[in-house]
Amino acid sequence: MSNSADSPGTQSTGSGPGRRLRIRPVRILTAAVFALAGLIFFTSFDTAKGTDIRQDGSLLKLSDLIQQRSRKNKELDESDAALRGRVESFAESDDGSSKAQDRELSGLEKSAGTQKLTGHAITVTLNDAPPNATAKLPGYPEPQPDYLVIHQQDLQAVVNALWQGGAKGIKVMDQRLISTSAVRCVGNTLILQGRVYSPPYKITAVGDPEKLQQALAASKAIQTYMVYVNVYGLGWKVTDDGTVTLPGYSGTVDLHYAKPVQ
Repeated sequence: MSNSADSPGTQSTGSGPGRRLRIRPVRILTAAVFALAGLIFFTSFDTAKGTDIRQDGSLLKLSDLIQQRSRKNKELDESDAALRGRVESFAESDDGSSKAQDRELSGLEKSAGTQKLTGHAITVTLNDAPPNATAKLPGYPEPQPDYLVIHQQDLQAVVNALWQGGAKGIKVMDQRLISTSAVRCVGNTLILQGRVYSPPYKITAVGDPEKLQQALAASKAIQTYMVYVNVYGLGWKVTDDGTVTLPGYSGTVDLHYAKPVQ
């Protein structure tokens, strides 16, 4: 008996009786790979129906879905605010309260941010740097992508400084902030009270313009941000808007996650 005929992984070429054809495992694997590739190509063709899948506008992108939900949330907020206004007007017509109580309630609503607020205001605008930005000053490294975008802490620094400067009310983009508002960023977008925004971000505060600007200049976090403004070109603009009217907060004021202190 020949040793080569019985060795695993070899193939006999003789045609005599008793000689058994051996198929190498690598050939089986190769055939399986080609079969699987053919199935994938066929499935892709059947799905595309002759169109370019990457450029098919009918396929909903995640970003489109987020923007769609954001617009829907805005519509629901506006509808909710209108209905709440009607309910409150009906309640005020016959609630049995005195004029003094009504004045007290109105003052509390203004402090809570649920009523419109008119006064002298400034607006701070933050924006991303150009994507091709380079270091403008010597001694600084060339920017990483992270250096060129607005971050959550940048927005929070501006909001906190304006509160410290005595702001009576603050609006971020088109929404009024209240005590439970949270300024959060996901990637390069701002998510505020169920809506999504892209830069440039505008923060408007009603108060004494001089004190507000002094508070901005005194903030350590904003001083750090200004380094990136001067070196890499992040956007920073402060404008005096004169007299403006901030909208009242129109969302829900229920606390869904609060727990009593034991």
